[in-house]
Amino acid sequence: MPSAPDSRPTRPGPFRLVVLRHAKSAWPEVEDRDRPLAPRGRRDAPAAGRRLAETGCLPDAVVCSPSRRTRETWELVAEQFAAAPPVTFDDRVYGASAARLLDVVRETPAGVRTLLLIGHQPGVQDLVLSLAGGGDDEALARVREKFPTSGLAVLESPVPWPEFGAGGAVLREFAVPRGVKHTRGE
Repeated sequence: MPSAPDSRPTRPGPFRLVVLRHAKSAWPEVEDRDRPLAPRGRRDAPAAGRRLAETGCLPDAVVCSPSRRTRETWELVAEQFAAAPPVTFDDRVYGASAARLLDVVRETPAGVRTLLLIGHQPGVQDLVLSLAGGGDDEALARVREKFPTSGLAVLESPVPWPEFGAGGAVLREFAVPRGVKHTRGE
């Protein structure tokens, strides 16, 4: 876990969990963990960071899969913040189920109010659907249908991290930020 503030919050929740699926990856002849971002992913990841910055949803800490595509996604997202929060590259996030991801989330230090989790399908989608006990109906329907690359979900819960559980959070937003494709010569 990142070395983030450990002191108890001075007020009760909400605690925000931002779940981000890595940006679009390329498919070269390499091991899955070593797949880099595709050009589209290199455009979309900064858009996800801008979305978080513009909406004031800046993380206090980040937990990221150690795969190359998630690391590259994080680097491009972090460039959009005035100051990057501490990040932990956690092997448990790579290829994790929703239950495994929830275990990681529950270990978040008490002083962290907003946690960014960067991972993979299907775990990220399953985690969001498991935690969301309500919220924006349109956003919930979109998450159920598909959780595309660079998709980000913002969940809020009044309970501290160790108590996060099924149906205990509200889905506040689901967005799929996309970067602008530039043509040659621009």
